[in-house]
Amino acid sequence: MKPALLVLAAGMGSRYGGLKQLDGLGPSGETILEYSVYDAIRAGFGKVVFVIRQEFEDAFRERISNRCQGRIEIRHAFQEIGKLPAPFQVPEGRTKPWGTGHAVLCAQEHISEPFAVINADDFYGRSAYATLAKFLTTEATAPGTPTRFCLIGYRLKNTLSEHGSVARGVCSVDPRGRLTGLVERTNITDAPGGPRHTEADGTVIPISPEALVSMNCFGFSTYLMERLGDQFREFLEKRGGEQKSEFYIPFAVNDLVNAGEANLTVLPTEDAWFGVTYAADKAHFQSQIRQRIAAGEYPENLWS
Repeated sequence: MKPALLVLAAGMGSRYGGLKQLDGLGPSGETILEYSVYDAIRAGFGKVVFVIRQEFEDAFRERISNRCQGRIEIRHAFQEIGKLPAPFQVPEGRTKPWGTGHAVLCAQEHISEPFAVINADDFYGRSAYATLAKFLTTEATAPGTPTRFCLIGYRLKNTLSEHGSVARGVCSVDPRGRLTGLVERTNITDAPGGPRHTEADGTVIPISPEALVSMNCFGFSTYLMERLGDQFREFLEKRGGEQKSEFYIPFAVNDLVNAGEANLTVLPTEDAWFGVTYAADKAHFQSQIRQRIAAGEYPENLWS
């Protein structure tokens, strides 16, 4: 069974200044997301599920789905704030979405095979999809317990922005490559002496440029979907009345790992990650794509 690619595309880019999922950045107007779909297709993925908001479905279909149509099976799932299990309801005044875990859960009806989860506005590189496909068709389907998940680990030096601070989950792994800890650093900047994290009290913590970090590029067996609904209910029971609480995929996975129900292997990549956290990142991304086209990694027009 070919794995599926689940794309989280329901969010707006507040710092970027618009719906960057639909912004054409490639030489023929390709979005970042189209490069992800292209890489997934040639890695052997058989289906892509886009998690979007229903309010921009028409624009998304016209700009993304229709361009990829006929090359891979395409499904659409909708993340809406009111999509909650009974008897839970949205607390009065809440407008904030419920987070990435809820987004994945909204696609549950479309997933019956091992699957990868990515952000729509991140460029992960072709090797990430090849690595994910291999893991999802071998390790993730292997019998026995605990079930096996994976995370593509990027070198911190390959994920920084020249235009502002970034947040990264810094990974710790054991000799087998299994994740043993993940520390969220929310204010990382590049500096002449190397990357550093500045805490709220001004304390500066150096971070190795070779450190492996999570860019939310995961591989899962279907067991995650089997357990995610229960985890979301537990979350709502504890924090469903809050205005800004969010149910995140890394937290859900961490709970399963700590309970001995799953293990998470960090698969390192030397590829660079590119994103458009800030509008000024756009020119850098375009330059990097041009270099890859010149090297023969991508055609001038992805879908010609």
